[in-house]
Amino acid sequence: MAEPEAAKPPNGKRRTGQTKAGDEYLLDRELADLPPELRWREWMLRVEAVIFAAAEPVRRETLARVVGKDCSIDLLIDDLHAELRDRPYEIVFVAGGWQHRTRSRFAVPIRASQAATRGGAPALSDFEAMVLTAIAYFQPITRGDLSKIFGKEVSRDTIASLRHANFLASGPRSPTPGAPYTYVTTKHFLSAFGMQTLRDLPDIEALEDAGLLSRKGMHGDSKVSQINVEEEYSDNL
Repeated sequence: MAEPEAAKPPNGKRRTGQTKAGDEYLLDRELADLPPELRWREWMLRVEAVIFAAAEPVRRETLARVVGKDCSIDLLIDDLHAELRDRPYEIVFVAGGWQHRTRSRFAVPIRASQAATRGGAPALSDFEAMVLTAIAYFQPITRGDLSKIFGKEVSRDTIASLRHANFLASGPRSPTPGAPYTYVTTKHFLSAFGMQTLRDLPDIEALEDAGLLSRKGMHGDSKVSQINVEEEYSDNL
């Protein structure tokens, strides 16, 4: 069944997002022909659609491309939060942008359904998870330094697995002999584990008390390291 032709506004201009074959994609951001309440509603729907479709958290400047220049992204997001209050999913701010997430209380029924899901953190072995944790706290860090932390070799395969999951990126070369590569976490790491920045990592003292991680043999303060990484390698983070 053929779809009806989209209605045109009174001024004869094409409605938002409509194009003809071969046309450059144009978007009416201001929607001046709409009354204020319908204009706001259209902006809300656009923002939600972009966030829903995106594979990674959507930054403010990306959302600004689909709304009017004087539109408040924060107020739009507030209205979306209110609208989704009774839904099993929500819009959360992680890794410097907004993303659709299922509410945590529905995690058990989702797992019980055994349905294939998108996004989230891939399954890691216990040792891979521990290595990733160490990199998150002590980055930028070399594979050799990781081996010292765990008292056994951290293999290239372990690093490759974490890189394949898009949790790691290459950091600066170490100033130690041989100038080995260092590793840092990525924005995807923050997104997968629901963090806005590295400052959201649990307090390292708690992990040390639990015997899960140790700063023994490491130089410097881990919190200072996290801040420096975020400032210097923001393209990867």
